[in-house]
Amino acid sequence: MDAFFAEVEQKRHPELIGKPVVIGGDGDPTKRGVVSTASYEARKFGIHSAMPLRTAYKLCPEAIFLPVDYEEYSRMSEKVKNILREITPIIEDVGIDEAFLDISELPGHAEQIAKKIKERIRQGTGLTCSIGIAPNKLLAKIASDMRKPDGLTIITADDIENLIWPLPVRKLWGVGPKTEAYLKGIGINTIGELVSKPLDELISHFGKFYGHYLYEASRGIDESPLVTHYEPKSISRETTFQADTNDWQTIAKNLAELTRDVVDRMRQAGYKGRRVAVKIRFSDFKTHTRTKTLPEPADSLDAIRKAAFEALRRIEIKKKIRLIGVRVSGLEKRLLK
Repeated sequence: MDAFFAEVEQKRHPELIGKPVVIGGDGDPTKRGVVSTASYEARKFGIHSAMPLRTAYKLCPEAIFLPVDYEEYSRMSEKVKNILREITPIIEDVGIDEAFLDISELPGHAEQIAKKIKERIRQGTGLTCSIGIAPNKLLAKIASDMRKPDGLTIITADDIENLIWPLPVRKLWGVGPKTEAYLKGIGINTIGELVSKPLDELISHFGKFYGHYLYEASRGIDESPLVTHYEPKSISRETTFQADTNDWQTIAKNLAELTRDVVDRMRQAGYKGRRVAVKIRFSDFKTHTRTKTLPEPADSLDAIRKAAFEALRRIEIKKKIRLIGVRVSGLEKRLLK
């Protein structure tokens, strides 16, 4: 989807159309929080997701800042996903605003199928999307980002050298800021420059698994299947304090609320969990995590909350805290009675 959260807001508030809109936190750019998404008008000022709201405000003070409304975005996401499931049941849901579809067995030309998807989404939601068509997930992902917004890009095996190799290495799925910086440090700025490196050299820099991945991905090779059913490995929640704090009541209150949210989500999804972890990030950004393992999987709020506070007590708090989080892992499906 194109700037999904921002476009949903512009759809339900037409007066925002054509204006720079930034979605993040509680919508107050003077507080701590990060940008969840920004309209294309706001992106022209250099605003992007994960940027601190305060930085976004400095770049564009006239932008309209709005709070995140996950309930509405989830509702619109489900409408989009239902439209996609009408096209094909072979779908991998990879987030609130993104999915992979296998259309290889559908009748008709791929481009016509994509145009039908775009039109159905537009009619059903009033929103636009960008679609990439390719022989595999890696190339389709790259293609979907090449002509945003409202784009449609087709990549074949013959297009890799001309369309993919000139792109920055960051465009490769799985290459984040740290890997990008490291690659630039060894003289690799584009995917084509990555292709020029022999496999053994990439393995020496990145290890066997990731070195192999970069070697194949730069050549457009991806054999990963669509995952149509996903079992979560963990369920977590965290919050950043508006002001660093060492007040025990504030810390305890937030941990209790986060734990309740996690347990509610576990129960709704039908899971129990065995390992409870608490994460603390101090004012100097140093992060500590402690884990408590339960004797058996549980979805009891009392049991998980008790474990969370036991884990917290094992972290020495001598500095003010910036962020606190809780995660439950070791999940297994709850047996129905």
